[in-house]
Order: sequence, then C-alpha cells, then structure tokens
Amino acid sequence: MDYSVIGKKIRELRKVVGITQGDLAEGICTQALISRIEKGDIYPSATALYQISVKLGVDVNYFFEIGTTPRLDYIREVEKQLRYLRVYRKYEEMMDLIKTEEKNPLFYKDNESLQLLYWHKGIYQYEVKNDSEAAFSLLHEANQLTAHQKKAMSEREMQILSSIGAINFSIHHYGEALHYYKQVETAMKTTGQLQDKSIKTKLFYNIARVLTRIGELEESTTYCHEAIKWCFEEELLWGLGELHYQIGYNYELESDYDKALPYFKHALFMFELRNDETYISFLAPKIDVMAKRL
Repeated sequence: MDYSVIGKKIRELRKVVGITQGDLAEGICTQALISRIEKGDIYPSATALYQISVKLGVDVNYFFEIGTTPRLDYIREVEKQLRYLRVYRKYEEMMDLIKTEEKNPLFYKDNESLQLLYWHKGIYQYEVKNDSEAAFSLLHEANQLTAHQKKAMSEREMQILSSIGAINFSIHHYGEALHYYKQVETAMKTTGQLQDKSIKTKLFYNIARVLTRIGELEESTTYCHEAIKWCFEEELLWGLGELHYQIGYNYELESDYDKALPYFKHALFMFELRNDETYISFLAPKIDVMAKRL
C-alpha cells in the first residue's frame, strides 16, 4: 500500500498550522513516529490518525477523501483494535480507546458504529467495575441499536448477546445465560456463512460450560465434540484447549479419571502451544495428581 500521500498531507497541514513534528506528536505518539508517518514509511493507527486530524483542525474524513490514497476503513480499524484488547483482556486500554472515539463524530453517523462503543463499554463495566447492572444496560442498548425482528441477526449482535450470556454465567444466573446462548444458536442456524468462524466455537464452549454447571454433563460433552469438529473443519486453533479441558472436567465430575486424563493432557498441550501460563499453571499440577491416582 502507498502510504506516502497521507504522510504528505499531514506534513503539508502541519506546516500550514505552523507546528513542529514534536508539537504534533505531543499526547499522541513520538516525534520519530510522526517523522516516519510523514515519510510514508508507516500508516498511523486509526486512533492516532483521528488525534492527528483533531490537532490539525480537519475532519478525519479529509484523509479518506484523498483520491489517490487507498481508503483506510477507520471504523473497521478501531473495531480490530478493540477486538485485540478485548481478547487479551486489556480492559483499561480498551476503555482509553473508547473514550477517544466517543469524541469522534464518525461514530455517531450510524447505529452500527455507535453500537461498537456501547458493546465494549458494557464489557468494561462488568470486567473492571464489576457492575453487572450497568453492563446489562449498555449491552441491551447496544443490541437494540440494530436489532430488528424482520432481519437476520448480525454477527456482532450474536457477540453482544453472547456477552450478556457470559455475564449471566459469571454471576451464576445459568438459566438466563442459557437463554441468551440459545438465541444465538438459533440465529446461527438461519445465518449463512459466518465471517468470524470463532463465534460458533465460543458459543458451543459457553453452552457446554452452562450445561456442566446444571449437571447436564453428557449434553455438555456433546457440544464440546461438535465444537472440536467445527475447529478442525474450519482450521481454527482457538478453543481446542478449552474444549478438551471441558470434556475432561465432565469426566472428572463423573469420577471417570481414565477418560478425563487424556483430554486434560491434550488441553495442556494446546495451552503450551499458546504459552498460556494461567491455564498451564492450573492444569499441569492437576494432571500430575490425577495420574498418580490411576
């Protein structure tokens, strides 16, 4: 991609405004990074581009409308950043990004863009503030921004309802959690090809966890096997560790340690591939204890 036009326009505007690279960088990034952006070596992140546009006194769309420049889908870039921060549980950074984008008029031009912010604010309210009521309020509001009875459920709506289900699970409202997960499962059956294949894996895993908690161990295991099959069909790695662990845990609850142990070992192998120290430190000793029992 040719980044030089964006960099050139930033440099031109900076000189018109009469500020140095250091002035432009202040509160956004380093002077060295501004230099690289202006040279066309790199492209600014969505958030940095917005902050640069504010400091230079132009709407961020100004950069999108430069005919010879490949258009950066700003909303999609922000969504990508939020997803990364959500997946890796960097919730404070996620909220910092949300606060920045709440000042950006681009997010108020359509409900789908605004929904992105409400959804992640809801997650933050529960994960950091431990306020389930505020989280539910924001997540329901996010869903209602685009939900219509006559249209198929979008993938983001599926994820929002799954977030509501996940919070219900965390506060031990298993019936409510299953209610929301089943809504997503029903919608998924009538939806065409999923763009984000991991949605199905996560959904089935979450349903399996609820079923385990309410004592439906066989059905839980069935969902796990279906999800594992899906992972192999779609060449997905995420979830294989969690799913194998869940099956092993179901067998452990039935005191069938001979069946549980191989699933725990498979799960540990997947967690080691991911360098997931949290799961490794929990599961490795568990396997040692169980192996000694047999």
